[in-house]
Amino acid sequence: MADDYYKILGVKRSASAADIQKAYRDLARKHHPDMNPDDAQAKEQFQRVQNAYDVLGDEEKRAKYDQFGANFEAVQGGGQRSAQAADFENADFSQFFGDQPGGGFADFFSQFSGGGPRQRTAPPRRGADVRHDLRIPFQTAVVGGEARLVVRRRGANTETISVKIPAGINDGRKIRLRGQGEPSPRGGPPGDLLITVHVEPHEFFRRSGKNLEVTVEVTVAEAALGGKIDVPTPKGVISLTIPPGSSSGRRLRIKGHGVQPAGETAGDLYAVLQIVLPPETDERSAELIRQLDELQAMHPRSNLHW
Repeated sequence: MADDYYKILGVKRSASAADIQKAYRDLARKHHPDMNPDDAQAKEQFQRVQNAYDVLGDEEKRAKYDQFGANFEAVQGGGQRSAQAADFENADFSQFFGDQPGGGFADFFSQFSGGGPRQRTAPPRRGADVRHDLRIPFQTAVVGGEARLVVRRRGANTETISVKIPAGINDGRKIRLRGQGEPSPRGGPPGDLLITVHVEPHEFFRRSGKNLEVTVEVTVAEAALGGKIDVPTPKGVISLTIPPGSSSGRRLRIKGHGVQPAGETAGDLYAVLQIVLPPETDERSAELIRQLDELQAMHPRSNLHW
């Protein structure tokens, strides 16, 4: 009974050319004479694998094999296949794989990169990826937006590309633009553009995960007596209530006004109060402060110890 070449390579009859080549490489490596010295069974299996790939690895031969079976060459009017098989069985493997350690094995598989004794056409190769660093404002990283970058390709060619920045992107995050890399040298698909995002710091706002924090300066009167102040947020300016008797460092939570990545709940914004004093105090102001200190005597460091 004739060998089933698909069964020898362990692939289905619907296998692609790439699947057949991969199966052949794996089996040829496994049964290669250099890897199995003095193993007649391995040599025999290697020959069967080679015979199967000689047919299935050739598009024209594979089509005839699928139509007429293993004797397709005889059906087509020739005994060339039998003669080639006989020559292969009697071949001296050293003429193909060399005598240097490991060299013959590498030469055998070099046929897939365009060299070696079997000159097969190399498959289309994907183009190279292009890497680019992009700096974006803090605000864009929080609410999202669009950025433009100039990409320099091989041959000193430059191209301006627009890229969408998703809301809530983190510093160091990578964005992949498929097909925007280098073109393929062999007619394959182009590579990708890999963008590493660097977020610039904000003058006032800080970020921790999905939460934001901002230092808000208030006067002595606002801190002592309370009141309402305007605070900018990613969603617009809001009115924030300052509780009476607030000290510097007090954190007021503004729910839902933090970072909101797509499909997620928004974080919070924390306003950290900082009491500011006038740069200079006249005698009348100083006297009023002394009277207030005497009226409401406090000992803020009473619990401070080593």
